[in-house]
Amino acid sequence: MPQTITLSDRSFRLYITESEIQQAIKEIAEQINVDYKDKTPLIIPVLNGSFMFASDLVKQLNCQCEISFIKASSYQGTSSSGDLQTLIGINENISGRDIILLEDIVDTGHTLSKIIPTIKELNPASIRVATLLFKPAALKAEIETDYIGIEIANKFIVGYGLDYNGLGRNLKEIYQEIK
Repeated sequence: MPQTITLSDRSFRLYITESEIQQAIKEIAEQINVDYKDKTPLIIPVLNGSFMFASDLVKQLNCQCEISFIKASSYQGTSSSGDLQTLIGINENISGRDIILLEDIVDTGHTLSKIIPTIKELNPASIRVATLLFKPAALKAEIETDYIGIEIANKFIVGYGLDYNGLGRNLKEIYQEIK
């Protein structure tokens, strides 16, 4: 694993290793396994960033579950625009279902503050949020996160599904921008 990388015009240093990421996911999965032991939640990852997190998480779930994806974006370059664009929606009937939204990162909270009310209109039994990464210093919307993998500083990061202008999603580790 390289200690530093360059994506386009920016440089990044190793911030969170693959083993630290996998340990955080294991801990989230253990909590979900307890909370949903006798239930069949619908796991809804928010694309694009959460695809790696979703894949690794569901492999560790012992409870029965289904998975469906939504695609939403509020990022341009290195910051959140706050303007949500939902591109792909939910096709299943979720009325009365237990929903677990998966996010790669909760920073401003703008994306979830738009998605959660939309899902609530479909009358689920419950909605919980699981995020691999959480930036409490960046939070601008009131968002309740039920499962948090790793709290991080308010710095720009890439890797493990997170990107810089489309680059870096394929990295197994997470890198922090060098300023």
